[in-house]
Amino acid sequence: MIAALRCIYQHAIADGFLPESANPAIRVPKPRRLASTRRALTDAQLSQVSAIASTTGNDPELDTLLLRLHVETACRRGGALALRPIDLDVEQCLIRLREKGETVRWQPVSPTLMQNLVEHGQQRGGEDRRGQLLRYRTGKPITRRRYDYLWERVGKHLPWVAIQGISTHWLRHTTLTWVERNFGYAIARAFAGHTGRNDAGSTSTYVRADIHEVATATAALTGENHPLVETSH
Repeated sequence: MIAALRCIYQHAIADGFLPESANPAIRVPKPRRLASTRRALTDAQLSQVSAIASTTGNDPELDTLLLRLHVETACRRGGALALRPIDLDVEQCLIRLREKGETVRWQPVSPTLMQNLVEHGQQRGGEDRRGQLLRYRTGKPITRRRYDYLWERVGKHLPWVAIQGISTHWLRHTTLTWVERNFGYAIARAFAGHTGRNDAGSTSTYVRADIHEVATATAALTGENHPLVETSH
């Protein structure tokens, strides 16, 4: 709220409605952001969530695809919802993710996930290559409410999910923690799509991982060969 009010007053000053000295938002201290309570899920917990998602609800096929997409790529909800058929590079097993901050990146995926995404688009999206990829059986594009429904349903079957407030972003933590532990910080940072210097300081300028290294991590994570790993040797 404080950040929003500061923005409003800055625009008012820039447009000449107020002098800079009359900005009360500057004098209000902004509370320190608390550390996130999110953490990586264990293999057992992730298996439980997947089992419930794939056996309950009105569209378990869709929910299973959503979970695999997020676990395999660590993408955000916005990136998944913005995905289009035209963003699928089938030959190289890459998907184009457009996420917050207007960032765009190509993320490696397993051949199985790529096949599932292609089939999903063909069955539910028709010929619209630039339309949203993820859709209900009716062809209607999904929204963030699908995620709310998914986690609410899983929480009814798994009390710990509801109690701890598990959400899609926990899957991102889970995957990135695994990548960092097994492949190091630089590859985990690239896997996450972090590009700003404030994510890691100036050192990140010298330790950037390339897409082949991210593909190698993806191959290890999924247990499937990846085209970029094969062609990089």
